[in-house]
Amino acid sequence: MITTYIYSFLGVLIVSLVSFVGLLSLSIKEEFLKKYIFIFISLAVGALLGDAFIHLIPGAFESSTNSMLISILIIVGVLIFFVLEKFLHWHHHGEDTAEPNIHPMGKLILFSDGVHNFIDGIIIGASFLVSIPVGIATTIAVVLHEIPQEIGDFAVLLHSGYAKSRALWLNFLSALSAFLGLLIALAFGGTGETFTFWILPIAAGGFIYIAVADLIPELHKTKKIQHSVFQIFAVIVGILAMIALAYLE
Repeated sequence: MITTYIYSFLGVLIVSLVSFVGLLSLSIKEEFLKKYIFIFISLAVGALLGDAFIHLIPGAFESSTNSMLISILIIVGVLIFFVLEKFLHWHHHGEDTAEPNIHPMGKLILFSDGVHNFIDGIIIGASFLVSIPVGIATTIAVVLHEIPQEIGDFAVLLHSGYAKSRALWLNFLSALSAFLGLLIALAFGGTGETFTFWILPIAAGGFIYIAVADLIPELHKTKKIQHSVFQIFAVIVGILAMIALAYLE
C-alpha cells in the first residue's frame, strides 16, 4: 500500500510540475508575447471547449445514468462561474486592491484550473488504487492533456495583467490543488468517484463559461482579417489537440 501512495504522490507531482511549461515563455521578449498572445488565447478557447465537450461532459455522462442531473449540473457550473465573476468584478471596482490592473478573468482562470487539477488528483489517486500500471497510464494521459491547457492558461494570465514570473507562480499554486484531490481519493477510496461525479459537469460548465463569456469576446477585439484567420486556426488546433488526446487515453 505504501508503494501505491508513493507512486500516486509522484504522479501528481509530475502533473503539477507541468504548470511550469510557461517557463518557455520567460526567454521570449515581452513585446513579442503581447503581439502574438491572441494566438495563445485562441488555443485556450479551443482547449477549454475541447476539454469540456470531449473529456469532461462525456466522462460525466458515463459516470451516471441520470442525464437530466448531469445537464443541470453543467448549467449550475456556468451559473457558479457567472456569479463568481460578478463577485470578482464588484471586488475589483469596489476596493483599491494591491493589483488594480489585474482583470478578474485571470482570477477566474486560476479558480477553474484549480478545480480541474483537483479532479485530476482524484482520477490519478483512484487509478493507482486499481493498480500501479493503470495509475502510470493515467498519469501519462493527464500530463499530455495538461500541456496544451497550461500553455493557454498561462497566456490568459499574462493577458489579464500578471507579470510572467507571478503568472508562473500562481499557475503552479493552482496546480497544487491536485494533491487535495489525491488525498481524498486515497483517504476515501471509492468515495472519490462520488466527488468526481459532482465536480466533472460543474467544471465543464465553468470551462464553457470562461471560453464563451470571457475569452471569445477578447478575440473579437482584433479586427484584422489576418489575425482573425490565425485565431480560427488556433481554436481548431486546440480542439484537435483534445480530440487526439481522447484517442491516446
